[in-house]
Amino acid sequence: MLIVGFPAGSWATNCYVIASGPGEPCLIIDPGQDSIDGIQEAVREHSLLPAAVLLTHGHIDHVWSVAPIAHGFGIPAYIHGEDRYRLADPAGTSIAASREHLLSMTKGVLELTEPDDVRVLDDGAQLELAGIDLTVAHAPGHTEGSVVFSRGAQGDEPPVMFSGDVLFAGSIGRTDLPGGDGEAMRRSLERVIITADDATIVLPGHGGQTTIGAERASNPYLQFAGPGAPAPRRGM
Repeated sequence: MLIVGFPAGSWATNCYVIASGPGEPCLIIDPGQDSIDGIQEAVREHSLLPAAVLLTHGHIDHVWSVAPIAHGFGIPAYIHGEDRYRLADPAGTSIAASREHLLSMTKGVLELTEPDDVRVLDDGAQLELAGIDLTVAHAPGHTEGSVVFSRGAQGDEPPVMFSGDVLFAGSIGRTDLPGGDGEAMRRSLERVIITADDATIVLPGHGGQTTIGAERASNPYLQFAGPGAPAPRRGM
């Protein structure tokens, strides 16, 4: 599988463009602030045809550019039903900052609008898009509708997980923002993360890639140490 990933915008949110290979249809995962140029470059360089946008959750740092990308390529955007409401007002449902301040971050050239074609994801859904099979796992805790997208091993290629802000290298997504829930996060980690194969490559919403095996061995938030465990600090 071809995977082009890059950090974008003020929050260094990882955006991914994935395809079965060069010259094929592709999926765009989490087009955040200032991600449009990087997406267009990946599409041109590898002769790709965008087929859909996938959103791991509805925070503004992950959805900032979803409308112009969806409009520009004429493609749908997919998000879990519990975070669907965030697309109607990504600024007001993410952080305590005025719309004017957020728009000033791009000098007013990018309006925060809602995509025309939004499709709702369900837990356990099997997506067959752009020649890529992905499994959707609802993993609330960071937001109500956070999801993880996973692709099983294919030949010599190991499993891959796009974890959004559920799991990072050495940390997990914070749960102290509106819609966050520490107990829901713990259940998501037990059900979705701990049960994954150790060989799974994890491509998170922020920071560098890791593996499930490495996180199982060293990530303090996967030890379920109870009230004494440190509070997560990554993600918006």
